[in-house]
Amino acid sequence: MTEENRILLNRINKFAEEEMSDIDDPQKVPVSVQLDRLRPIFEEIAKEKNISLEDMFILYMDLQSEATAKSDKKLRDELKNINDGEGEDMPLLYN
Repeated sequence: MTEENRILLNRINKFAEEEMSDIDDPQKVPVSVQLDRLRPIFEEIAKEKNISLEDMFILYMDLQSEATAKSDKKLRDELKNINDGEGEDMPLLYN
């Protein structure tokens, strides 16, 4: 991920934290509702980058997927180190 894309994703995520601070469990809120609440930041960035709203959404989804995959890999690597310890009767499992 480029530095520019990292800054962009951080900007969107910061907006999301503020805009959706009233949501207790985002997993229970339909994605369509979440995206509707993110629409203002998507529109703002799309205008700045001179791209369509649809392209902005696709860019966000790509960046978010990349960030999630990187976080997942980091967690798996850290847990692997725990599981590789000798004398462990109960390994920590993560799927």
